Amino acid sequence: MDLRIFTEPQQGATYDTLLTVAKATEDLGFDAFFRSDHYLRMGSVDGLPGPTDAWITLAGLARETKRIRLGTLMTAGTFRLPGVLAIQVAQVDQMSGGRVELGLGAGWFEEEHKAYGIPFPKEKFARLEEQLAVVTGLWSTEVGESFSYDGEYYQLTDSPALPKPAQAKVPVLIGGHGATRTPRLAAEYADEFNMPFASIEDSERQFGRVRAAAEAAGRKGSDLVYSNALVVCVGKDDSEVARRAAAIGREVDELKANGLAGSPAEVVDKLGRYAAIGSQRVYLQILDLDDLDHLELISSQVMSQLS
Repeated sequence: MDLRIFTEPQQGATYDTLLTVAKATEDLGFDAFFRSDHYLRMGSVDGLPGPTDAWITLAGLARETKRIRLGTLMTAGTFRLPGVLAIQVAQVDQMSGGRVELGLGAGWFEEEHKAYGIPFPKEKFARLEEQLAVVTGLWSTEVGESFSYDGEYYQLTDSPALPKPAQAKVPVLIGGHGATRTPRLAAEYADEFNMPFASIEDSERQFGRVRAAAEAAGRKGSDLVYSNALVVCVGKDDSEVARRAAAIGREVDELKANGLAGSPAEVVDKLGRYAAIGSQRVYLQILDLDDLDHLELISSQVMSQLS
């Protein structure tokens, strides 16, 4: 099972903090560094010093790292026009030497749109479907050919469809709990399906829907990677787990029920139960970005036990 580090910088993080965590992610052997795409803090934190932009951050990290994959869970479709997003992601992929992955979602946090004057349309899912068609269509157009698209929300005419990413195909991640439209969209466009903050039972049910949708669309269910995103809070003993839970404003019992919390052995056991229902990759949501010892513990005592 791949373990990836997943950060929430809108809760309060500078670029330098993110760079430190990304370098630790690489040095400690994790597979990837991902970040959220939000412009407003959530909950009672102050969010200081303020938000950082996801793709500007990843561009910087692309030049400062060498091995780890880099991406978003999830880029908000409401933040960027699809043609612009295709250019941004392709450029960052070139800057990284082909290590970028694009998680793309419809956008959901209305307050951040109001706070920064970003339109928040009602028909977000239909727009997301067109955005996926445009972004993937631009990338897959042969050099020297042009790309046009006439959708309800987006129209492109004779686009040169440049630049191209370094990778022949940038992996596209789609995720969510929706029972019908989300699996259909994943079956059409996704290389990976991500189930965020869900129980083993709900994950198994949704993975099954996505496999069925993929097969209905003429793909193999196994064509997609299936993954989870879960908050993590690991400690060498109960007191260390409690200290780390308190630092992120959470209760230990709640974290154990809804995330990956406890001793390394407890976390390895729960990861094994996710693996048993088909999860191949887990994004570990790290909420205390100053606690690099936490990453080291996960690397040495959890990741080392996973095949």
